[in-house]
Amino acid sequence: MLMIPGPTPVPEKVLHSLAKHPIGHRSGDFSKIIAEINQNLKWLHQTKGDVLSLNVSGTGAMEAGMINFLSPDDRVLVGVNGKFGDRWAKICDVFGLKTERITADWGKPLDTEEFRTKLEADTNKEIKAVVITHSETSAGVLNDLVTINKHVKAHGEALIIVDAVTSLGAYNIPIDDWGLDVVASGSQKGYMIPPGLGFVSVSEKAWKAYATAKIPRFYMNLGKYKKANAEDSSPFTPPINLMYGLQTALQMMQREGLENIFARHLRLTQATRAAAKALGLGLFAPDDAASTAITAISSDDSEKIRSIMSKKYDIALAGGQDHLKGKIFRIGHLGFVSDRDILTAISCLEATLIELGYNFDAKAGVKAAAAALS
Repeated sequence: MLMIPGPTPVPEKVLHSLAKHPIGHRSGDFSKIIAEINQNLKWLHQTKGDVLSLNVSGTGAMEAGMINFLSPDDRVLVGVNGKFGDRWAKICDVFGLKTERITADWGKPLDTEEFRTKLEADTNKEIKAVVITHSETSAGVLNDLVTINKHVKAHGEALIIVDAVTSLGAYNIPIDDWGLDVVASGSQKGYMIPPGLGFVSVSEKAWKAYATAKIPRFYMNLGKYKKANAEDSSPFTPPINLMYGLQTALQMMQREGLENIFARHLRLTQATRAAAKALGLGLFAPDDAASTAITAISSDDSEKIRSIMSKKYDIALAGGQDHLKGKIFRIGHLGFVSDRDILTAISCLEATLIELGYNFDAKAGVKAAAAALS
């Protein structure tokens, strides 16, 4: 039972779709599938612009989202308050960008005022992009994308490039309404399918930057994907069976509806956090900046808890990364996760804590989670 930020559980309908025999990726039948997928991706991203599918993970989608719109020596601001913000800054360094890190402690949201100050001081318009991890799952934090984006828009020149790998499909991100330029995500998260596909949403402003960007790219050249998209095709061989799964998963998401999807993720987040508090566990991120993908819990017994949960109850929880290894564990509630899954995980967590000698009111976590769910 996967209760981690990715890969996330895969619905049985999607598994059946993945098992179908592949067909030719240049055939008319597959072109129809691509056309349906492209339309539904625009629905999910709440955009009329391009949403491009690449044969990559979320990291590949983010790399493509940066190198296609920037040139060496461009000045970029990167928010770093976790593993993934740090990764995007390192990618910027590799491609010769002038990377300026705006940092916060892991578990704390980025300070939006630091972005405002930097952007307002840039009277020469040297800042070409601001890179933000929306849902920083390494620490369970949701950064204030709305406010940071407002400061970027006030700047006028800079693009906003968003890692929405664990928030797209779990949190309301109206791309066109907010005017987001580049938004990257990955298939093994809110999309409810296995790893292997990355998605990049691109605005008209970003395409203008693409025309003058000078970082070399070939396989990751988004212009090729844009051209192929217009023809309901792909520039390179796509993962056909993953596309079958994506087609089915998007159909399921449409049946549930965007508002219901976002409400479900919020409900599961609140239930998990309520249970942790009732059990006397420390939440690593504050309530007003809680990721809807995962809840990070502070505990020096993190690895013992994860081990018992896995061996006795066959439930996979995520551990801490880098300096947080052994200090936190993370409960995922992203993608194909239901109320029942949360109650199951919390009840097994209670049994695990009892085995480790924790004291709390009987069924306190389950009661708190059930109250939040209702």
